[in-house]
Amino acid sequence: FYIKQYEAETNLRCNLVVDVSESMHYGNGPLNKYGYACTAAACLAYMLLRQHDSTGMVTFDEAVRKIVPARASLNHMDLLLDAMHTSKPREKTDILSVLRRVTESLPGRGMVVIFSDCLVDREPLIKGLEMLCQRRHDILMFHVLDTEERTFPFVGTTRFEGMEDMSQLLCDPRALRDGYLEALEEYLVEVRRGCTRLGIDYQLVYTDDYLDAILSKFLHFRSDVRNRTARNR
Repeated sequence: FYIKQYEAETNLRCNLVVDVSESMHYGNGPLNKYGYACTAAACLAYMLLRQHDSTGMVTFDEAVRKIVPARASLNHMDLLLDAMHTSKPREKTDILSVLRRVTESLPGRGMVVIFSDCLVDREPLIKGLEMLCQRRHDILMFHVLDTEERTFPFVGTTRFEGMEDMSQLLCDPRALRDGYLEALEEYLVEVRRGCTRLGIDYQLVYTDDYLDAILSKFLHFRSDVRNRTARNR
């Protein structure tokens, strides 16, 4: 009797879900949140296609904007890049409706990588992520924030304008800074805990972070997914 052992290299199916809503267009550095997320997603897409992994994309703002089915051809790159192009982002995101549509659009089990600033109500966000988890997808969340949102560096009388609800606030930002930073930390903790509870790999990134940190994180995540897939065969 003989036992034959071998290792089979299996291709992955990955869908990149990119937030192109109006709040993502905030930022004063070389890349705003939208530019940073799209650049990172484009790098991952190219890397995946070069390794013959099927790669698709979903972009959303107020609702799902474009769905590009996963393909493994490098020629597919043009369609993925076009999906991220937006000339006029829309207003506040209905995140629960968006994630329900994303869940329904993805055939079979696969890898889902989300790029978003998550500036939505936490309850519908977590409910939407739960729907994706119920389909047994391997999910990696890149929570993208601008550096100014982390540090709140504003001084002097400033008028703040909402990018999605269009409200305005004229104030001395120094009077708000401590309360803002405390609320931001509470919000980040809630999102992180929600993702951890669901088994979602969560990574907070800022627009001044080097993109190689995202690529490194993704490669480790991809390797873990491959190892789990191999063990389950």
